[in-house]
Amino acid sequence: MNTRRTAVVTGAASGIGAQLAIAYAQSGVNVVVGTYPADPHDPEEVLDQVRQAGGDAVVHEVDVRDPNQVDRFVQRAVDQWGRLDFVVANAGVVRLHPLADLTDDAWDDLMSVDLTGVMRVFRSGVMRISGHGALVAVSSISGGVYGWPNHAHYTAAKAGVLGLCRALAVELAPRGIRVNSVIPGVIDTAQTQDSVNSFGRSGLDQAGARIPLGRVGRPEEVARTIRFLTSDDASYITGQQIVVDGGLTVFMPIS
Repeated sequence: MNTRRTAVVTGAASGIGAQLAIAYAQSGVNVVVGTYPADPHDPEEVLDQVRQAGGDAVVHEVDVRDPNQVDRFVQRAVDQWGRLDFVVANAGVVRLHPLADLTDDAWDDLMSVDLTGVMRVFRSGVMRISGHGALVAVSSISGGVYGWPNHAHYTAAKAGVLGLCRALAVELAPRGIRVNSVIPGVIDTAQTQDSVNSFGRSGLDQAGARIPLGRVGRPEEVARTIRFLTSDDASYITGQQIVVDGGLTVFMPIS
């Protein structure tokens, strides 16, 4: 019988998800690396780094807008290693749309990934966790704390993630399943480097100058926080949100 704990992580071909797979490998946790088929990043590079860290992982393509694909993705952990312990809903998209140009289709499509997709992954996960376990969703400082102009759908989805996690923390506590969320601040990922829909390289550099720690965050810093929340060190933490932002949200810009 496999005694190593097992996790599924969506959006794990790059950024926070990729770094989480590596962090789990360093802790002896098996990982199903979830990747979106159209993602340009090569998940085999993540597998190589996981193996170099002494871990075991498999890649599984999944579109979180499709509940059947989500079920197959989560089941992969059980088929591969005979168990599921941790579920991390990290997949997300960012799209710039001023409200006047925000169509119903654009709203629904982003919500289906960034909010409903989280619910689908969690729903499938709790059906397969047989003992105690942990769920973590990735929210954002945009929606989790601040508003973000021209990103109303993204901001609403990320705010909704927090409510979802609070409700599920109470609902699943009798089963010994903990549910938490992380709220990343400005993190240097491929997504935030997108100059059309997000900050872009120059925007990240400017943001870093305004953050109390003097820089934007690194994906591995968020990943280690997620790893902590699913670990036994966080055994009495549920229904919480941890902000990982270098002090941005506690900084008063008016003095």
